[in-house]
Amino acid sequence: MLVLACHLLPIGPSFLHLNFAVGVLGMALFFTLSGFLVTHFLIGRPYVIDFLIRRFLRILPLAWLYILIALLLYPATREAWLAHLFFYANYPPKPLIYHVTDHFWSLCVEMHFYLGLALIVSLFKKKGLLLIPVLCVLVTLLRVVNSEHASVITHFRVDEILAGGILALIYNRQLGDGLINALSKVNYVYVLVLLLVSCHENSGFMNYFRPYLAATLVGATLYNQNTRFAKLLEHKWLFYIASISYALYIIHPLLASSWLGSGDLIEKYSKRPLLFAVLFLLAHLSTFYYEHRVMAWGKAAALKVKFARSR
Repeated sequence: MLVLACHLLPIGPSFLHLNFAVGVLGMALFFTLSGFLVTHFLIGRPYVIDFLIRRFLRILPLAWLYILIALLLYPATREAWLAHLFFYANYPPKPLIYHVTDHFWSLCVEMHFYLGLALIVSLFKKKGLLLIPVLCVLVTLLRVVNSEHASVITHFRVDEILAGGILALIYNRQLGDGLINALSKVNYVYVLVLLLVSCHENSGFMNYFRPYLAATLVGATLYNQNTRFAKLLEHKWLFYIASISYALYIIHPLLASSWLGSGDLIEKYSKRPLLFAVLFLLAHLSTFYYEHRVMAWGKAAALKVKFARSR
């Protein structure tokens, strides 16, 4: 929802650059949650083939359908097609199409993380996941050396996902109990303020702490379930939004580039309620009548692979 607000709504006076900050905040939280959930899954079930089948069938069906529609509507070169279909479009020459596929950089980062993590587990089994904290710090140091605050390049941004992986290791008691005790005592309000600061483009060195602040905020909610904030996150409407969030994210730029997002300032924003209504309808249909069916097939295929391996 933060990313949708960043792309589709005016957030404060333009000179404050709050749209940029809110977008960075949304992606930091998304990446942290993704890293946490994926690492948590592999800790419990370190089967690489099973993992890749599930992840690819979660990402590819809608992503590839969207790419097909977008690149047919906005003709692209063969190189651009390949870069989008195989998820390296966030690297130079970065053939992302403004307002249509420029959000695909995050999917590229995600896919690179999946493949990298699968390679680590293949080589070192589950204990290889203990490399995540080292890799996270190395990526942050690389960002510091190159003065990269909010890059779309994987090796300058993946520390936000890796920080979520660190949180999963902590949650599963792979790094001892000391960090669990520390997270249980964290005041999430203070962390949220610092995280907001770290997301602004003028916050300088604070940008380098963003992955760790986002992970700390998520961790604080995990270990402080009785707070009002944690209980708010359990609301059924937020659960519903979470269930269709991937489709919301993938689909929204194409709608914003259509008639629903056209016109001068007044006309464009007067259409926003209709745009959101259409967006949620399409995301609902995609999630429950397209993606879920493919995912069910994928889970069945993963079970067959696991059964064959066990024999």
